[in-house]
Amino acid sequence: MIVFDLCCAAGEHRFEAWFASSDSFADQQARGLIACPVCGDAEVKKAVMAPRVGAKSNQAVAAPAAPPANAAEPSPELVRKVLAEIAAKQAEMLPQSRWVGRDFAAAARAMHEGRAAEDLIHGQASPEEARDLHDDGIAAMPLLVPIVPPDAAH
Repeated sequence: MIVFDLCCAAGEHRFEAWFASSDSFADQQARGLIACPVCGDAEVKKAVMAPRVGAKSNQAVAAPAAPPANAAEPSPELVRKVLAEIAAKQAEMLPQSRWVGRDFAAAARAMHEGRAAEDLIHGQASPEEARDLHDDGIAAMPLLVPIVPPDAAH
């Protein structure tokens, strides 16, 4: 597995994603399967990142640095504002995708393998199903704000 720092075309949003290999990233990028989780922009590129170099086997690993003592916690108002913005963006994006319910993992796998037309989908997957999709290099990510399935809405 390899982790890349990615950013949307505008460079405004930076995020991290895991891939089976560099070729897996290139394939998913070419097929438009990678999108910014904040704005949904499908023009995603690798961001500049520092390499992860492991410690020598004969050296102890240094403990991570503690956050600065003057690092302020975000205010409740800021947290509410950011969560509201995430929820609004997600609500804007969901109507553009198709609800597949508990068939999410099977539908995502079928699209990845070329057995079904590519489409934007959302649904439900168990942690094991999500892990299997990830391990197979299939792009999927959790919704940041929980939703009520359409068949459960009143």
